[in-house]
Amino acid sequence: MSDWKKYKDHVRKTSPIIGNDIDEVEEISAIVGAMIEQRHNLELSQRELAQLCGIPHSSVARIESGKTTPNLSTLLKIFNKLGLSFSVQPTVNIARPIK
Repeated sequence: MSDWKKYKDHVRKTSPIIGNDIDEVEEISAIVGAMIEQRHNLELSQRELAQLCGIPHSSVARIESGKTTPNLSTLLKIFNKLGLSFSVQPTVNIARPIK
C-alpha cells in the first residue's frame, strides 16, 4: 500500500469533507490527463486543439495546467475533437437522504 493511499484513508476518516475534495481533484486530474495524453497521441499542439474546438488557446492551457476546472460543455467540445468520450456509471455505497 502506498503512503499516498494511507494518507488519503487517514484524511477520509478524520475529515470526510477534505477526503471528498481529494477524490474530486483526482477525478478531474484523470480526465484532464486523458485529454493531454490523447492530444499528444494525435500530435496536436494546444493551439491547434483550441482552433479545432473554437475556444481560446488560453483556455486549453489553463485546463491542462490545472489553473481552471473546465465546464462540461467545454470538456465535451474538446473530447469530441480528440475522439474521446465520457461514460457514466453508478457508484456503490451512495447514502440515501434521510426523510
